[in-house]
This record gives sequence, structure tokens and C-alpha cells, in this order.
Amino acid sequence: MDESVLRTLTPTVIGILVHRGADFSAAEDAVQDALVEAVRVWPDDPPRDPKGWLVTVAWRKFLDTARAHSSRRQREERIEAEPEPGPVEAVDDTLQLYFLCAHPSLTPASSVALTLRAVGGLTTRQIAQAYLVPEATMAQRISRAKKTVSGVRFTQPGDVATVLRVLYLVFNEGYSGEVDLAAEAIRLNRQLAAAIDHPEVAGLLALMLLHHARRPARTGPDGSLVPLAEQDRGLWDTRLIAEGVDILQAALARDRLGEFQAQAAIAALHADARTAEETDWVQIVEWYDELVHLTDSPVARLNRAVAVGEADGPRAGLAALAALDDALPRHTAVAAYLHEQDGDLATAARLYTEAAAKASNLPERDHLTRQAARLNTLLRG
Repeated sequence: MDESVLRTLTPTVIGILVHRGADFSAAEDAVQDALVEAVRVWPDDPPRDPKGWLVTVAWRKFLDTARAHSSRRQREERIEAEPEPGPVEAVDDTLQLYFLCAHPSLTPASSVALTLRAVGGLTTRQIAQAYLVPEATMAQRISRAKKTVSGVRFTQPGDVATVLRVLYLVFNEGYSGEVDLAAEAIRLNRQLAAAIDHPEVAGLLALMLLHHARRPARTGPDGSLVPLAEQDRGLWDTRLIAEGVDILQAALARDRLGEFQAQAAIAALHADARTAEETDWVQIVEWYDELVHLTDSPVARLNRAVAVGEADGPRAGLAALAALDDALPRHTAVAAYLHEQDGDLATAARLYTEAAAKASNLPERDHLTRQAARLNTLLRG
């Protein structure tokens, strides 16, 4: 039995049960029970209509639970609503699950976990392993999230921006253990793009593909961080780059620019350069101007300062950086880089050391420490 079939059908079947009146938590429990039954039965007796089989069995599991907790009258009403076995309606409420999992009452961490569980079909153990937390901790997080959204009904269109933000968070978690969260985010985004025609959905998918294409070159054999300018571009996945560029161009042609399209355009310009020296920094600055206009994001302004330093010289970059709050993450690292480009090695070495102490992860800390050591060696020589 192909377990990928079950994984693909899971969000659809949950959506159908929710559409018929089950609350989210009860629907998910019923579908999980049906999946256990499928694993037991299908190898010897595979159904002709897997989705119909799962819907019928899951609905009966849901009814069994309802019977155990409801009055006789309530039980009879639900029994009357039970559909006859056979082909099921062509309803796919996966999109509603995206919006449910990105409900504004949930924290970003809970939204991400619930999306991976309900839409991605990952087990609690897999999600916990990916986030490097105990399984019991992740189970509690998911359980609280399900209780929060239980009984929620959709009477208005959901917030696409919130769903995209959740997928963006999933992607940025990267990968660890047996679950590659970057690849999982791309898979989920492809599902969303197939279900909803929205230029920002396409923009986020293009951004993910373009960033993911550079993944083989991002770390050295020893796991050390390799900066973009030093990456072996022969390792970049040209197939993903081509797909990302095609998706981006189609989205931009609709003339409804959003932040993810702007970020993808910047990533596409990096991907288009055969060498770091050929990067079109002037056009990248223009796209950062668009991104700042759209979001007024301090992080976008910080990245823009780097681009200005490359396009107009390090002193112009430092001038752009001076207008920003020095408490911003990576502000000190950017200052160190621009001072090095300006020839002030002593200041750059000091700032690299300070940036290493502030780094949020070990690879980044090691990289910044090596940069400081390299400059200190040059200064002593």
C-alpha cells in the first residue's frame, strides 16, 4: 500500500467531514481512526475508490464517537444524516483547512504546527523531531491549537496573507531530522497554488523555489556556512531556478505586486548572475525600494543597505545603515561587512566579534568568528 496516497487524501477527507458538520478536532480524530483501518484492510482488499472509502469509514467513526457522547435524540439526527456508501461529492475543503490552521486566535508557532499536522499529514513525532522539542510538548501545542479552532465555521473569505505568512514560517525553519521543513513548505505551497489563483501565492512559491535551488551550495563539507558571494554556483539547481522564474514572471504580469513577488524578484536576480561580480545590484536596490514601500520592514531596509553598499559603494551602504536601529538582528554583521569593504579592517574585526556573540545559531556564529579571526590575522601581519 502506498502511504503517500493516504497522506495526500488526509486533508481532503478532513475537509469533507468539516463541511458535513463535524468540528475540526472530531473530524481529524475520525480520519486518523479511518487511516488505521485502511492500513489494516487495504493490503488485502484495496478499494476501487480510496477517497470514498476513507470518507465513509471516517464518517462512521465520527458517528460512533457522537453516539457515545450524545443523547438518543441527537444520535438519531446524526444517523439520519449518514450518507450512503458509494462515490462521494467532489468537494475538497483543503483550502479551508489552510485558513483554519492560520486562524488569528492562534500563535504563529501553533499555526505552523497545526498546518503541518492537518494539511501536511505529518505525525506529531515528526513535527516534534523537526522542531527539536519533546513529542509530548508538541502534542500539547497541537492539542491546544485544535481546541482553539474547534467549532470555527467559515462565513467569510479567509486571510490569504496570514496563510502565506504561516507557510513562510514553515519554510524558514529549514530542515532537521527526517522531516525537511523547507521541502514540506514547498509541497504545501504547491497545493495552495493549485487551489487558489492568487499572485502572492505564486510569488511565495517562486521565492521558495529560488531559495531552495541554492541549498546544495549553502554549506561546506564540514557544515560551515558559505556566503552567497562564495557559493559554487555550479551546485545550484537550475531546474528549480527556471521553474521559479517562470512562476514569478506569470505573477508579475498580473500587475498586483506584493511583498513575496518582490522578494522573489530579488532572488531571481541573484540566480541570474553567473558570478557574484555579475550581480545586477542596481536593479536589486530598486526591488528593495519596492519591498520597503510595500512593507516598511526594518529587515528589508537592512538588506537594502547591503545592496546599496554593493551598488554605490560601502560608504553609501553605511549611510543607509546609519538610519536603522542598531538593535536589529544582523545589524552588527552588516556593519562589519560594509566596514571591511571600506577598508577599515580594525573596526570590521571588532564588529564581526560582536556580531558572533549575538548570532542566533551555531553555523552563523562560527562563520562570523572566522571572519573576525581572518581580519585579525591580516592586521597582525
